[in-house]
Amino acid sequence: MADERTSAEQQRLAARRATTGREELDLQRVSVEPETGVETLVLNMGPQHPSTHGVLRLVIEVDGEVIRRCEPVIGYLHTGIEKTCEHRTYHQVVPLIDRQDYLSPLNEEMGYVLAVERLLGVEPPKRAQYIRVLMAELSRIASHLVWLGTGALEVNVSAVFMYCFETRERILDLFERVSGARMFPRYFCVGGVMRDLPRGFLDEVLKFLEFFRRIHKDLHGIVTRNPIWVARNEGVAVITKEQCFAYGVTGPILRATGVEYDVRRAFPYSSYEEFDFEVPTQTAGDSYARYLVRMAEMEQSARIVEQAVEKLRGADGPVMVDDPRLRKPHPHKGFFVPPGEAYVTVESPRGEKGYYVVSDGSNKPLRVRMRSPSFAHIQILPLLVEGGYIADAIIAIGSVDPVLGDVDR
Repeated sequence: MADERTSAEQQRLAARRATTGREELDLQRVSVEPETGVETLVLNMGPQHPSTHGVLRLVIEVDGEVIRRCEPVIGYLHTGIEKTCEHRTYHQVVPLIDRQDYLSPLNEEMGYVLAVERLLGVEPPKRAQYIRVLMAELSRIASHLVWLGTGALEVNVSAVFMYCFETRERILDLFERVSGARMFPRYFCVGGVMRDLPRGFLDEVLKFLEFFRRIHKDLHGIVTRNPIWVARNEGVAVITKEQCFAYGVTGPILRATGVEYDVRRAFPYSSYEEFDFEVPTQTAGDSYARYLVRMAEMEQSARIVEQAVEKLRGADGPVMVDDPRLRKPHPHKGFFVPPGEAYVTVESPRGEKGYYVVSDGSNKPLRVRMRSPSFAHIQILPLLVEGGYIADAIIAIGSVDPVLGDVDR
């Protein structure tokens, strides 16, 4: 039996070499190059490392401070959400969806409910669509604020963390006003939204935007030309657009290589075609370019939110589709969806998020599959860190902005 296991392991390693062209790193190995006498050491970075932005493990082979090889290891946060969705009714799936990209749950809800609505052949009222846009863009700002605050901590710029999280708290307060929950709102539903906006909510949003724009200007003043920030980010973790295409990279990472691709513009959903906004790009493809793209994206999100407020002031009406199946679904049985399949993509803060939903005609999905941007982005880490310093690996991980719940599911 031991020989059989050894043979199977050798076959697995041979298949891996044939597929990737790379040897698997051995944690027990300390090797010496015969020509140069250079000794390399294999180390673990994570899964408990404070700078891995979640339960991520990197196995790295180092020559002093230089990373020769890097192997991302995932699966430590596997929750089985996709499989669990198949054992819940369609409206019971939404709380599970929230817990994938837990920094931007409303964008996750958007993708799922759009896919189910396509299966049902229904379209939410305009007011519901505008509310979805408003909430999704606030969620995008909140997510980028977490990225900036935690990324700044890693280069010891602690004041930025305080600015970002105070501002994010105000967004979570708005979510609580609407849904009763802060991190996992469960506010979008198939056919519209759970309830209309509370009285005075739009005025509160405009007050937040006024506050946010002041903070955003202050953050630029603190960070953008800060010599420490520039030195730690410029020319670090560089990737090209060709490499992005090869790995399926989307979102701010792709746009930082000069590609103007955004799902909201390329394949508009929830009335995004009615909104005026720009798709920020940079060309350097390094960590600093990704910083500039995300900072500009927050400005554009604020611009979209402002337009959504104006549209909502003039768009009275229902926030739920007039369909007897969806108005008051059975608390346990939910509603039944015709047989078929649907695939919908949305622009999450991390990139293109896809939802594939298959119906067999029952009240539960036969299959739910998510196309996760963070999963593709974890795979490019070797490209970003190999040949660089260990300290720069921390910058690279932060600039990719992965959410491990989005990776492992």
